[in-house]
Amino acid sequence: LARQVVANHESVRAGAWKRSIGVDVWNKTIGVVGTGLIGGGVVRRAHGFSMRILAYDVVQKNELVERYGVEYVALERLLREADFVTLHVNLNRHTHHLIGAKELSLMKPTAYLINTCRGPVVDEPALVDALRVSKIAGAGLDVFEREPPVGSPLLDLPNVVLAPHVAGISVESQRAMGRMAVDEVLRLGRGEPPLHVVNREALA
Repeated sequence: LARQVVANHESVRAGAWKRSIGVDVWNKTIGVVGTGLIGGGVVRRAHGFSMRILAYDVVQKNELVERYGVEYVALERLLREADFVTLHVNLNRHTHHLIGAKELSLMKPTAYLINTCRGPVVDEPALVDALRVSKIAGAGLDVFEREPPVGSPLLDLPNVVLAPHVAGISVESQRAMGRMAVDEVLRLGRGEPPLHVVNREALA
């Protein structure tokens, strides 16, 4: 998204050789909303790009602060200061439309929003409005309020990169999930409780 890869790819394919100049990620400020397993992984990678890392979460991780220099701040400050805002929260009544018109208005006009968690975390009509008038520079979306986003105005916007809910899927991750499922069946066969259970009360 930052380096305008899609626009440049389409230019070359069309024989136009028109360059869309992007921005660097290196040394920029990233705002990580949600620092659980996935958000923490983003923090580690952002640190490798010498990024200043702001974070917002109800549960703060001391390890991320001490090892990667993460600064936990209020959501409003994160939105105001970040060049890239990346969302990694669960979808619940507190995070539904966590990012709406008010939040988008706090972001810099040069900032980018990345959503790879759940579509309804972002108020999509508000995002469309913000992108149309360049309140923010662009958005990278792997998830949508309705999937697939047939007929969505997002499909017609030039400053959006879209993907079909595939951010967590790779050949390696598919194999790992298969191995995990087999390992859990084997554990049950040995009379041991499974390791990966969200609703552990069900084991009772």
